[in-house]
Amino acid sequence: MALNLAKTVLGYLKERPDEKLTARQIAEWIFATFPGECQAKKQNSQHVRTDADLVQQLVAEIGAQRPRLQKRHPEFKATEGRPRKYYYSEKSDVAEVAAAEGVVAAPTENNNTAKLGEHALYPLLSLYLWEEFGVYSKRINEKRASNKRGPNGNRWLYPDVVGMEDLGAEWHQEVRDCVNQYSDKRTKLWSFEVKLLINRSNVRECFFQAVSNSSWANFGYLVAAEIEGHDTLKELRMLFAAHGIGLIKLDADTPAESQVLIPTRERDEIDWDMANRLATESRDFLEYVKLVKQFYQTGEARQTDWDVPETAD
Repeated sequence: MALNLAKTVLGYLKERPDEKLTARQIAEWIFATFPGECQAKKQNSQHVRTDADLVQQLVAEIGAQRPRLQKRHPEFKATEGRPRKYYYSEKSDVAEVAAAEGVVAAPTENNNTAKLGEHALYPLLSLYLWEEFGVYSKRINEKRASNKRGPNGNRWLYPDVVGMEDLGAEWHQEVRDCVNQYSDKRTKLWSFEVKLLINRSNVRECFFQAVSNSSWANFGYLVAAEIEGHDTLKELRMLFAAHGIGLIKLDADTPAESQVLIPTRERDEIDWDMANRLATESRDFLEYVKLVKQFYQTGEARQTDWDVPETAD
């Protein structure tokens, strides 16, 4: 009997609601569960010669059938970024965001599932920024800032994480000294708004929160542990064209595998008026400004002053 791949994939995911699996994980399950059908498929193919080839063929076919499956079955959903993950959920987009707020799945030493809040993403982002870009980062806690605007008054004001890039990290000392004498730029300042899940229900709110919170910096990014839906990523690309905020897909399991899905558009100048407002109302942001000033004065940035993880070299 021939294997009905679409029906098989949908049925497998339906039995595991909300569990996110890669195409390879699904393909390996199909290969183990339907050995007869898989061997028949291999024999009928002119290009598939080994079992490994067959699994790879299944992976490709699952990806190719994704658009049709999503169109026919709204409960069949997929994340964006590498590796794409597939899952079955009867929750609405709004309900998915509500369920995700405050928790994100991550493996533990015992291979069980631990629930981590958004705050657990910050050190993972800091590790990625340091290892990928050499950016010194600092957490901005809005609860440590003055709040003159009532509940959620700071939500659209402060980014979750800020960063400083040392442009001359690889320069010769004479070049560094020369740049200092010219009073030229030695840094780029970064700003990040972090979310657990972005989908069609909250994509614009998340994006414009990042726009608002990052308007002062050279580089502004929206960061998400999960991005659900091709339409969501398409919307973010359209918004980037107008506003220039970038997008990072943060891999909570392996931060080094995180990806810049949409590069940010650089702003040439810092909005110091906005930076002054943030520093006036936020002790964390004021400390960040002091560290940047210290770097310009000494030419050095100590990792212990920043949120650079101890595991980073």
